[in-house]
This record gives sequence, C-alpha cells and structure tokens, in this order.
Amino acid sequence: MAGGRLRHRYNRSCHPIFPDLPAMKARRPAPCRRLPAALLAALSLIAGPALAQVRIGVIASSTGVTAQVGIPQKNSVALLPAEIGGQKVEYIVLDDASDPTNAVTAVKKLIGEHKVDALIGPTTSPAALAMLDFVAEAKTPLVTTVGSSAIVQPMDEKKKWVFKTTQNDDLIAEAVIAHMQASGVRSVGFIGFNDPYGENWHKVFAALAEKAGIRLVANERFVRTDQSVIGQALKLISAKPDAIFIAATGGPAVLPQATLLEKGYKGRLYQTHGVATNDFIKLGGKAVEGTLMAGGPLLVADGLKDGNPIKAVAQGYIRAYEGRYGAGTMSTFGANTYDAGLLLQKAIPLALKKGHPGTAEFRTALRDALEQSKEVVGAQGVFNMTPANHNGMDQRARLMMTVQNGRWVPLH
Repeated sequence: MAGGRLRHRYNRSCHPIFPDLPAMKARRPAPCRRLPAALLAALSLIAGPALAQVRIGVIASSTGVTAQVGIPQKNSVALLPAEIGGQKVEYIVLDDASDPTNAVTAVKKLIGEHKVDALIGPTTSPAALAMLDFVAEAKTPLVTTVGSSAIVQPMDEKKKWVFKTTQNDDLIAEAVIAHMQASGVRSVGFIGFNDPYGENWHKVFAALAEKAGIRLVANERFVRTDQSVIGQALKLISAKPDAIFIAATGGPAVLPQATLLEKGYKGRLYQTHGVATNDFIKLGGKAVEGTLMAGGPLLVADGLKDGNPIKAVAQGYIRAYEGRYGAGTMSTFGANTYDAGLLLQKAIPLALKKGHPGTAEFRTALRDALEQSKEVVGAQGVFNMTPANHNGMDQRARLMMTVQNGRWVPLH
C-alpha cells in the first residue's frame, strides 16, 4: 500500500468487485492478478452481510372471522427490532383474511417472491397445518403463533422447520383438569371448533380427563362462522355435566358460552387460552363473567411476583403496545408474535456466523439456532427448545384465572 491507494490493479474481467478506474482505460491492461483464496473468502464475509438484509414474512388474519386474534398479531410487528446482529430487518406482512387457502397463497408469495429467511404466523391452526408442506419444501423456519400442538407434535421431517410460541394444549389442559379435580368436577361436556383446533383439543383433553377420573358425557362441534349453536347447547345441558369445556378462539368462543347460559346451564364454564384477551370480555359482557381459563401470564402481568422473569418482559410489551395503539388494547395473541420476534432476535446473530441472509445456509443455520434456544424469556413464558420439543414452554407459561367484574384476575 502506498499513498493510501492499492498498489495492485485489477481488470473488471479479473475481479468483478473492483471495476476499472478511468485512469486505467488509457493504459495497457495490467496482468490479471488474483487475490489469495483466503483473502477472497475474508472479503466475501465482510462485503456480504453489509449488502444483505434479513427478511421475515408475517401472515396474520387481520380481516375475517379471526381478526380479533390476527389484528394484535399484525400490530405487534411494529414493535419488533429493525436491526438484529448488525443487519437491517424487513418485515413483510400479509393478511390471509382468516382463510387457510389464502394463507397458503401468502406463504408461497413470501417464499417464492420475497425470498424470506423466516416466517411468523399464521393466526389459525388450520392455516398453519395447510402451510406445512411448503415451509418444509423451502426449508424456511416458521415460528408459528397458533394454538394447536399438532403443528409441532409429533416431530417429523416437516415439523422440524416449525416452532411455536403459544402454549401447547396439554400444558394448558393439565392446569384445567387439576382445577376441575380440586373443584369437585366429576363429569364434563365438551364443545369445540369442527377443525384441527377443536379436534386436537378433544384428543388431549379427553385423555387427561379420563386419566383424572372425570367422565366426558357429551361431545359437540361447531363451525367458526356459525351464528347459532342452540342444538349443541341443548344436547350438552341434557347430559347434565358438572362443567363444560369450550375449545374455541376469539369472538366465536363467546357464542356457545352465551347460548348455554341463555338456555339455563348453571355449571362451571371453562375456556382454552384461545380466549386470553380483553376483547373476549368486551364481546361477551355479562355472559363471560366467571369464565375459568388457564392462560399465559401476560393478562395478569402486574400481579406476578417481582422475582418472576416474565414480569418485566410482559410489562414492557404492554407499555409498548398500548403506547402505540391505546390503553386496554394489548392482547396475548399479539404477545405470541412479539415472543416469536424475541426468539428470532436471539437466533439470527448465531445464524449469521454460518451464512448470509437470503441463502439456504442461513435459513438452515437459523432453524438450528432456534432449536437451541435456552431460557429465552418472553412475554408469555420461558422457552427451552430441543430437537423433540419446538415449543419449549413449561409451567411458568400458565396460570389459572377467571373473569371478575369485567377483567381477568388470577386464581390463587
């Protein structure tokens, strides 16, 4: 090096990184000189990331029947980091309008056209299951925010590309069954969605109830778009169960509960963590007073003990979300998207050591890094992933709560 300039000159045909300088054109082309292989590799590592950008695709049901769940998920994207590991991050958000077919179209577009490095979403279990083949074929990690554990269990070659930030059904069901036992419930009726969410919940809940000595005396289904469940409610009531468990999400979960009360049911009513939102209370009003649920700690963040590591993260998310969208607007569904962002925030710097954004090497390294997540504290729980467990949440991610005077309160 002399006078701050490179002593060696390179023809464009010799090395495409260094174009011919104007002064060189008047001279006879210098001999083609090659940098040593090791130096070229080092330059590639330096230049590559500077030009790269991490792209994350997000699919959320911001319209349609599941919009109550999808809107806070979409809104939470604005709270995710714009830079991770020295790389700018671009989030591409698409709406599937609560339709699994649209979700498949969206994932194809994000993978094929936008070349995303990772995916977050979608909002519903049917949509997530419909996307599995395409995610696995593209070998693009998906951090899903759906309820059904069927998206990650049992583990196989397709599901190894999928991770999950919502509590698995069995983790929630165990707490519900324990509360039923302690409350003297000996028989229970079940009503759930007529789709993978309801079916998986019935499979998990029925097995645990039987093991606990609680008889399942009625089993009904309804469609997310149904306007009436009177027939199902009457069958449930005629079975005279001590309690009824409703396996539904968002606004549609209010319908069976309100109908059961209207038709005179007097027993206990339990819901899944699919209603873990203040909007459920706004929609249901008096009909949802006394609802029992095992859900994530976010809803009762202020009531958590100071030593609980989740408390600070949950309160931080609430402040950020409500500071942007208004008081009382936060939702656990949005927090699931936020937690997906936290997992990626930890995993991306590790993946960058093995590949550049936009490459298959980076996507594979990102999947591997997500699978190695340990003690990642989110707003909804603490994540410890393993090759066999792509949810990684434990008992810290749930607690029993009820609706009292128009708000969720913990049961102590």
